[in-house]
Formats: sequence, C-alpha cells, structure tokens
Amino acid sequence: MKVFCGRANPTTGSVEWLEEDEHYDYHQEIARSSYADMLHDKDRNIKYYQGIRAAVSRVKDRGQKALVLDIGTGTGLLSMMAVTAGADFCYAIEVFKPMADAAVKIVEKNGFTDKIKIINKHSTEVTIGPDGDMPCRANILITELFDTELIGEGALPSYEHAHRHLVQENCEAVPHRATVYAQLVESRRMWSWNKLFPVRVQTSCGEQVIVPPLELERCPGAPSVYDIQLNQVSPTDFTALSDVMPMFSVDFSKQVSSSAACHSRQFEPLASGRAQVVLSWWDIEMDPEGKIKCTMAPFWAHSDPEDLQWRDHWMQCVYFLPQEEPIVQGSSLCLVAHHDDYCVWYSLQKTSPEKNGRVYPSRPVCDCQAHLLWNRPRFGEINDQDRTDQYVQALRTIFKANHLEDKINIIEKRPELVTSADLKGKKVSLLLGEPFFTTSLLPWHNLYFWYVRTAVDQQLGPGAVVMPQAASLHAVVVEFRDLWRIRSPCGDCEGFDVHIMDDMIKRALDFRESKEAEPHPLWEYPCRRLSEPQQIMTFDFRHPVPLHPVRAEGSIELRRPGRSHGAVLWMEYHLTPDSTISTGLLESAEDKEDCCWNPHCKQAVYFFTSPDCRAPRGGPRTVSYTVEFHPRTGDVTMDFTLSDTRKDGC
Repeated sequence: MKVFCGRANPTTGSVEWLEEDEHYDYHQEIARSSYADMLHDKDRNIKYYQGIRAAVSRVKDRGQKALVLDIGTGTGLLSMMAVTAGADFCYAIEVFKPMADAAVKIVEKNGFTDKIKIINKHSTEVTIGPDGDMPCRANILITELFDTELIGEGALPSYEHAHRHLVQENCEAVPHRATVYAQLVESRRMWSWNKLFPVRVQTSCGEQVIVPPLELERCPGAPSVYDIQLNQVSPTDFTALSDVMPMFSVDFSKQVSSSAACHSRQFEPLASGRAQVVLSWWDIEMDPEGKIKCTMAPFWAHSDPEDLQWRDHWMQCVYFLPQEEPIVQGSSLCLVAHHDDYCVWYSLQKTSPEKNGRVYPSRPVCDCQAHLLWNRPRFGEINDQDRTDQYVQALRTIFKANHLEDKINIIEKRPELVTSADLKGKKVSLLLGEPFFTTSLLPWHNLYFWYVRTAVDQQLGPGAVVMPQAASLHAVVVEFRDLWRIRSPCGDCEGFDVHIMDDMIKRALDFRESKEAEPHPLWEYPCRRLSEPQQIMTFDFRHPVPLHPVRAEGSIELRRPGRSHGAVLWMEYHLTPDSTISTGLLESAEDKEDCCWNPHCKQAVYFFTSPDCRAPRGGPRTVSYTVEFHPRTGDVTMDFTLSDTRKDGC
C-alpha cells in the first residue's frame, strides 16, 4: 500500500503531496518521535515506578489480585514495572502497530510474556468478556497519554471511556492526579509572537510609522498553544502580574469527563501592567497522598531548581489572551482557564464566570488570516526592529523610503505568470525579497526566492538590482547540553533491556529522508561550538538558478574539547556587500564558545551517528563534509563524517 506525504518543494514554494513507500509513515513516526527522550527521562521513569509499586501494594493489601490496564504502553516499560512490582497480569494497549510489535519483542526479551498481553488497538476498541481482549475489568489503570498541554493527545476522552468500560469503579490510577498551573505575565517579547507592532522607519521626512491593519489588531489570534522550553526564556523578558495559580485538577482514579468546562481563579495583581500572556505547566501526582510528584514547572516555580530534569517530550505552554488588558495592582481579577476535550485557552474577567454568567464555551478563532498564515517566530521576526533597520539601511542605497502610498501595485499572480503587460511594458530595476515563505521548514527552503528571481528574469532591466544579492550556507560543529538525548540510545532503562527500541529507532533514522538535517529552534537548546563557523556554499541571486548541481566538499577543524553531537547549518542573506542578515549564529567571536542563535528562525541540525567523546589534543581532528545543491528539486543533501588522524586513544 502506498501513502501520500506532504513535502515542501523549494522550487515552487508550496507543499506538494508525493507518493511514498508503504513503510515511509512508519519510519518517519519512529525517527521523529520522542521515544528516546522519554526513555532518558529518569525523573519520569523513577516517579512512575514508585507510583506503580505503591498502587500494586494498595491492591494487594486489600487481598485482591492486581490486574493492570496500561493505555499507550509504547515500549511496554510501565507494564514491565507493574509486573516486577507484583502485578498478577497486565493488559498493555498500543494502537501504533510498529510500536506494538516492538513492545511484544521487548516484553519477551525481558521474560514477561506470561504476565503481559500487548493489545494492538485503540483503547476505545478494546473488549471485555470471555471472548474479549480482557476477561474482566482492571483494578489498576496506568497511562502516559500526556503532551505539553496535558490533554492535547486526547487524554480526557481516553480516560472517560476507560472508566466507563475497562476499569473497576474507584480503581487505583497511576498517575493519580494532574494539576494545571498558570501565571499571568506582561512580556513584550512573547506578545511580539502574537501581534504585529507598528513598524518605524527613518526617512528623509523624519520617522514614518507603518500601522498594522485594525482587523489584525482586533483579532483574538489562533487557538493553538505555543509549547517552548520556558527555562530558556530570561526572567528579564517578562514581568509577573500574578502568583503561580493552580487552575484545575483531574482525578484519574474516578470517572473523567471530556466535556467543555471552565475554571476560574481570583487573584490580586502583583503589579500594574498590561496583561498579555499566560504561562502554564502541569504536574502529576503518582499517589493519592501526593508524595510522589513529577512536575513540569520552570526554574522560578520549581521546588528544587538545581535538580531540574531536562525533557523535550513535555515542555511548558505559552497562551495569548485575546487582547492585552491594562490591570491595576490591588484591583481583584479572575483568570479563567477554558478547555474542551483537546485544547486549553485563557481569558481575563472582572469577576468569576459563576457570578456573572459569562462563559466562553468556544475557542478563539483567527479572523484576520495572519495567525493562520504565519507561525509565532514569523511574528517575532517581523516585529524585530533591528532586522527592519537593516533592510531600511540597505534600501537607502537604492531609493528613498518615503511617500510610496500611490506607487505600489499588487499583482496577484505567481511569479512565472507575470507578463510585460502586468508591468505596463516597464522593466524591473529592483527585485526585492526578504526572503521568507510559509512552507519553508529547513533554512534552504527559502531559496525559493532564487527560483522566483529566475522566473521573472525576462522582466528585469539591464543592471537590475536584486536584493538580497546572494545567500550563503554556513555550518558549525556543536556539543549540545541536552538535545543529544533525543538521538541517543538508551540500552537499559530502570533495569529493563530496551535495546530493541534503540535498534528500531536506528533503522528508522537510516531510512532515506531521516538521514537529512532536521529543523530545531536552537535558542531553546543550549550548545557550545567545537569549531569556528564555516561558509559551506554560496548562492548568487544576481544570476538565474544554475542548470546543474552545485557541490561543495571540505572539512571543519574541531578546535575545542567536547562531544561532537552534530553540525548546525543556517543561511545568511547578503542584502548588499555591507549588510548581512543571519538566520543562525549571531555571535561568532573566537572567545565565545556558547552559541547565540537567531530566536526567530529554526536552524538545521545534522546529528552524527556516533558522537565523538575525545578532546582535540595530540593531533588534528576534523569533520569532513560533502554538500550538494540540486537545482531541479531545490534540495540540499549532505554528509558529515568524523575523522581523526591521531595515534592516541580516548
């Protein structure tokens, strides 16, 4: 069976549906999953193990058999913990067949086949009875159905069904309870991810202000959460307007409802300001007493900031209020958390919904289209005044940027369809682009600008100026503080052999597209440079796209000790010979090892298969590379290989 997959086409600037091999989806799901990250999450694993032991003990103390239902078992890790803790039998449900097959092998390898049954179904399809998947209801419910927003992966409907059909009344549940927390803040930086600010341009007539359309200003924005590594946001980037407040809790040991609901918390503002953003996270208590807790709290709200567990499968949430609202210290307000079966959103009200009867049952919906067209980093990029100033400075060398109201003609056509008639017989003297395209995933996908330039080549006049005039691809070899975990084999997890999962991920990563670089917003993932940044390849926009592939080969010398986790690649756009905008590394001074990345862009990370642990002493150590640009497809393919010419060992 063939499958169709969407892929960005850099030559057309659009997403195209391509027919792929039947195993494509399987490999991509595994390769891009967070399975390795979860297995490396020691805090999560230990807390689950402690909670499972306690739940099994409570059931045994009542003189009952411990029958476990594990929904979303993945590798089967939690089921094996349950059996090791003394459970009599475990029914482990996994809907993703390749993962279910792997769980069967892992369970067999660890010797639990007689105590664990893997059921390859969605939990809502599981049957109970003599001829069913389970002979009777379970009295212990174990789940790991959570995402950064807690309920975004359908946890509430799954729990609701399980309590009605699959588990006994008042069963033991691990986790036992989840609580969602929120903090209201003012943050110009984060608000810039949601609204367009006025653009200020210095001209010969003084400062000119370009004001966003009123409908964009009034738009409540997109309902989707922005999940980020909140620990990488500086405390100077926001002002707390409220204390951290528990907004709502879900008791997983009792009947759960997936119906829409709202929960309000009255609070006294800590300071006067503009309420803009709600920061949110959750914790899960593994036992009824709340003694075993796993929290996603950022460092300023964590009980032990020195013992933070890094994880990427669960992060923190940024929500935007529909409109910013002025608040005054000492004037009581209500923060309201709304949720349906899959989403959470927030509103600010003068009094609680219970008192004034005002409830917002539906999610906010973007009606200006901008929030549907642009992602959060794109808003931040447009609002970056320094970036705007660079463009204005480059434009000043060509024409004065003022009084253009009656000189702009919008041609609603694809570039290859533009004719001389559209230009009223005139030739283009300046071709200007950012470049940015909404379909771009990797840095070089924005080379679509080059294809646009080529498509309108016949419309360019003699000596026409193209801006940016060129781009260059750059790379640096880095050591990640934490991001390496998502690609690192686990081997043994809490005493259980999960090599089969490691092998499965490796095979998926070896499958075609997974060998390529993948996008990551590296401002969220600290790393240090082991080499100097190096220009790999250039693209001259003053000339059309070449007909034949462009190939670059070379090596990058590693100058600092550390583990070579991978190469980071990004594009730099040369507006003029004197003005360059980087989408990647922003500081490259030789004495700066820690990388500072453009916060509005995703960089490309090419993970090395086997990170090298050796320091560069005793001889040169390099990374060889081959990079090729394919004009026909717009793809950039690459290969990086660690090499060592020294005689000594590690």
